[in-house]
Amino acid sequence: MSGFDCRTCGQHHAEMPMCLGADAPALWYALPEAERASRAFLSSDECVIDDEHFFVRGRVVLPVDGGADSFVWLVWVSLSAANFQRMGELWETEGRESEPPYFGWLQSALPYDESTLSLKTAVHTMPLGERPAIEIQSEGHQLALEQVHGISMARAQEIVERALHG
Repeated sequence: MSGFDCRTCGQHHAEMPMCLGADAPALWYALPEAERASRAFLSSDECVIDDEHFFVRGRVVLPVDGGADSFVWLVWVSLSAANFQRMGELWETEGRESEPPYFGWLQSALPYDESTLSLKTAVHTMPLGERPAIEIQSEGHQLALEQVHGISMARAQEIVERALHG
């Protein structure tokens, strides 16, 4: 799908983004901007705040019915200090995907009616060059159901509209 007519703003958007997400975990945005440089480290894959909150960025994949592509949320997940350290030790290691999944809490506010903050997750390490796969384990939440059962292209468009326009 190359573009879509947006039901929110009434405009035609030239492209339908199939991958969206925040550049930082929710806690990063809660820090006063003037304090971020002294209290936190943020890269495209990791975030550490106050040397006590540890986050990695991963992918929640929603299969799209009849679509060649899936819709992907890039999300942040908190890990324990030990799991964060272990993941870092294996970051450049071939075969790291054989590591058992890590427990984490989703730390990205996604545009769903029910909050997505602090949903239980399993963080699956993927082969080198791939971000971790995030499995939502909070049964009954719409995001978890969409991850398991997939979404229609119309639902993907609804998600994109909400993400783009609040």
